Amino acid sequence: MSVTTPQTQPRTEFPTPGFLSTRPVWLVGVLATLAGAVVTEAFALVARAAGVPMEAAGPGAKEAAEIPVGGFGSGVVFWSVAGIVLAVVLARWAKRPARTFTVTTVVLTALSLAGPVVAPHTATSTQIVLAASHVVAAAVIVPLLARRLSHVQK
Repeated sequence: MSVTTPQTQPRTEFPTPGFLSTRPVWLVGVLATLAGAVVTEAFALVARAAGVPMEAAGPGAKEAAEIPVGGFGSGVVFWSVAGIVLAVVLARWAKRPARTFTVTTVVLTALSLAGPVVAPHTATSTQIVLAASHVVAAAVIVPLLARRLSHVQK
């Protein structure tokens, strides 16, 4: 290095907040949910095209029923409502909302994997796709909401 070459100092200020970090938590949750639903439905369509039977049974069912096209995406939307409510509540009252949200949703995602594993009258390949779809949806939605929650001002 030359004495005449200007030295760059490490950046100490926070980066400029992006589009999502300035929006209401609920709106980021809705946008993340829509993205998660689209990605998860696309994942299911690829599995369907690969020949995975899309028939599953719930607890106590006598036989498996067809999972319709759009079923994965609508399931993501349905269950994400609870996640959005959780994010809004944590943004308001939690000391560290991003961390609390991330830990809670990772635990809930792990617990949700039990459903597909114990689904009666369901092919193993379908169980794997169902479980993977939970992870796919969480991998899209959780980071987006957690990033937004990291910008909450207390």
